[in-house]
Amino acid sequence: MIKGARFNHIGIPTQDGFEGEIDLPHLQITVSDHQDNPFGIQWQRYWEGAPYPDLVKTVPHVAFEVDDLEAAMADHKVLIAPNSPSKGVRVAFVEVRGAPVELMEIDRTLRPDL
Repeated sequence: MIKGARFNHIGIPTQDGFEGEIDLPHLQITVSDHQDNPFGIQWQRYWEGAPYPDLVKTVPHVAFEVDDLEAAMADHKVLIAPNSPSKGVRVAFVEVRGAPVELMEIDRTLRPDL
């Protein structure tokens, strides 16, 4: 594992509805709140035409918070380039042994809630 990486959540793609749906139109995805349970489980439903690789849309991923997003991405195949889905958060997806992994760099001065 990447030194200093901290578990954040597990994202599980589904095509079914789920409790506590949160629509994120700018990301073309509907999610559940991973903070509403003790294990960080987040359900995800990708909208038709969402611009993500099939691997991300169909295979569960584990998300880790890292201190340096670029360093954590080094030597891994990038599936989704670094982007900022919300204020104070930068994320990227990489492929590790055929599985998607989300790497998250969170500015805690802007996002103490995450």
